[in-house]
Amino acid sequence: MIKNKTIRILAIAPTSRGFGYAVMEGSDWLMAHGNKAILKNKNAGALKWVDKFIRFYQPSVLMLPDVNATDTHRAARIKTLHQQIGALAKKYQVKLKLVKATKMRERLLGDSKGTKQAMAEKLAEKFSKELKSRLPPKRRPWMSEDPRMDIFDAVGLVVMFWPSEK
Repeated sequence: MIKNKTIRILAIAPTSRGFGYAVMEGSDWLMAHGNKAILKNKNAGALKWVDKFIRFYQPSVLMLPDVNATDTHRAARIKTLHQQIGALAKKYQVKLKLVKATKMRERLLGDSKGTKQAMAEKLAEKFSKELKSRLPPKRRPWMSEDPRMDIFDAVGLVVMFWPSEK
């Protein structure tokens, strides 16, 4: 008898501050989520944490934003970190999947021009027990992005693995 193995997904959303992460097992169990601020040696520090997460959670798939997509503008340091995280996935024989920002907005909001705030609100609604209290208030033009938004970026990535619910 063949046992059906549950798929565990780890999503990493690198940012200028550090990264957001989410771990999901099956299509509806959000096991872990959070964000890590990296203050010094940002790429080395982030890689150290991602390595720990891969070894601890032992995911089947690692989800990353597609930093080279035409709809994305990312700093060279983030693109380098992205490549290094991809190399870690290869080292641990974890399947790597890239997600375009427009695809994520289309899937979650039905609109490729939707906002990050709208996506975060949608995800907080879907995973209200886990995320509702972490939802940042709507950002005003003079405000910096709330660091908690990194969590919602990662949860959005991990949700993209599963077929859409229609």
